[in-house]
Amino acid sequence: MFRIYALLLLVMLMWGLNVSAIKVLVDAIDPMLLTGFRVMTAGIAVLMICAVMGLFRLPKRHEWLTIFYIAIFNVMLHHSLVAVGLDLTTGINGSLILGMNPLITAMMAFLILRQRMTWLRIAGFILGFVGVVVTTLTGTGELAGVSLGDFVVFLGVVVQGFSFVLISKLQPTLDPRLATGYMLVIGSIAIFLTSQVLGSAVREMVHVIDWQLGSAFLFSAILATAFGHMTYNFAIKKVGPAETAIFLNLNTLFAVIGSAIFLNETVTVNHAVGFGLILCGVFMGTGALEYMLLKRRERKPGS
Repeated sequence: MFRIYALLLLVMLMWGLNVSAIKVLVDAIDPMLLTGFRVMTAGIAVLMICAVMGLFRLPKRHEWLTIFYIAIFNVMLHHSLVAVGLDLTTGINGSLILGMNPLITAMMAFLILRQRMTWLRIAGFILGFVGVVVTTLTGTGELAGVSLGDFVVFLGVVVQGFSFVLISKLQPTLDPRLATGYMLVIGSIAIFLTSQVLGSAVREMVHVIDWQLGSAFLFSAILATAFGHMTYNFAIKKVGPAETAIFLNLNTLFAVIGSAIFLNETVTVNHAVGFGLILCGVFMGTGALEYMLLKRRERKPGS
């Protein structure tokens, strides 16, 4: 179990720093074009790893439809919206909004799968959204100051939460790691074609020849996206949803630290308050707090 927790910690560190990497990359390369190449590289890497692990096979006819359906939300929309949003907002704001992921997923599960909702979870949803509002108002002091980038990143979180519900509801027969590879490749093709329709110039990718941008690109594609998603899909089976929700909070923390160190962004009191509210909201809204209280009662003598 310690090995799984160590892998989750490593993935959260990678995902947190990936926000800074994408922020640096979209400043030099069109967000949609970059996302297409980055996700394609990740997808090919995942399929190669699956081949080495003996997991590779071609999907059956009905599996292709499932993969494509989930890829629309999990890859095409999510990665595109996050890349575009980070180009229009700060790394810290984007990081804290991305920290709403487990909370949004729990809310989607309640709305679509009709999972049980307690007052403690409802309070968690409210706290989480208040945290996002506090974060996005940093430096403005008024609602009108919420940036378009903040809203776009939030939409990226919403569509990914919906995709997680689809995955649990559709239950693809493929190994989730192999399915991840196919979804990344299919999604990246759609994103690249969209970037061409919007007029992106492929020649912009020559910027990754620069060793700094190239290193950021490889880190984001190979380590954060390919290795990160494969490991997360494997770990969630072993650890469970409550524990993984707790680890996702570290993703937000690492992302904020990375933005402060690598992007020279300032962490304000509003950011700290917003992070604290989101953290509490995630613990309560995802059921992690209820799970911990239940386990504590079960360990009490005579219970």
